[in-house]
Amino acid sequence: MAIIKSITVKDIKLELGELIRRIRKEHRLNQDELADALNISRITISNLELGKNTTLDTLLKVFLYFDKLDNFHEYIKELARNSSLESLY
Repeated sequence: MAIIKSITVKDIKLELGELIRRIRKEHRLNQDELADALNISRITISNLELGKNTTLDTLLKVFLYFDKLDNFHEYIKELARNSSLESLY
């Protein structure tokens, strides 16, 4: 019998961190350069890439900087369209 591992918040944070690291490297930026461009600390970028606690604001700033915010927004809208959840309000 196969054991099914459920996805954890930590798994998602690590995958997001890896994604940000790959995008940053594709743009040939080091963590200091990205941090300076976003007016945040290098430690904040490091923590994001390591899957450590970061804010949604930081993640969205990084997506915006790398011109990925529209894609992320479309994905969120698609999830909302396909969700069977009713409004909480």
